[in-house]
Amino acid sequence: MAVGASRGRILRHVLGDSLRLAVTSAVPGLLGPVAMTRLLSRLLYGVGALDPPTLAACAAALVLAALLASGTPAWCAARVDPVVALRSE
Repeated sequence: MAVGASRGRILRHVLGDSLRLAVTSAVPGLLGPVAMTRLLSRLLYGVGALDPPTLAACAAALVLAALLASGTPAWCAARVDPVVALRSE
């Protein structure tokens, strides 16, 4: 990140990177249950193995957790004074 970037730009950069990683991880995570349909159908009670709302809710919950987990570091990075950061290096 360049010295002099605005707080909003730093937040967008960090949160955007974590969102991109979470979404690209969610795609293979959704393909796993589809591939294991026969096994999952025996383990689940009252929910189909390929229930789209359940799969979407799980993926959305994981993406939201990733954004919340990266929010604190992004907020701290945005609040750092560049002069103080350069002096400590």
